Amino acid sequence: MADNSLFGVHGAALMVRSKRMGVLASNIANASTPGFKAKDIDFKQALDAVEQPGMSSPTRAIDDATKYRVPLQASLDGNTVDLSTEQTAFAENAVAYQTTLSFLNGRISTITRALRGE
Repeated sequence: MADNSLFGVHGAALMVRSKRMGVLASNIANASTPGFKAKDIDFKQALDAVEQPGMSSPTRAIDDATKYRVPLQASLDGNTVDLSTEQTAFAENAVAYQTTLSFLNGRISTITRALRGE
């Protein structure tokens, strides 16, 4: 994917980070749902799989890299969400998402200026 993409790894990274943001938001939203099992996406595994030549579906690669989170402390109701862990992971992922998005915006701006001859 990165070899023939104008944006290299950053397009795939943005897709994986976006999906991860959704997973983490779901964990936070279900922090008090009995029996809810927190999940997370292994970013490196997902990105490596998405970038493999011939990968049939990026969504499948991301789904394969989605794992249940191991709780730090057992909950009586079976919920494995540790709210502080999820909020920290969400904030870190949001910063990385914004960084990747800023890089892509800069790249698009550069290409646009080059096409205009500026």
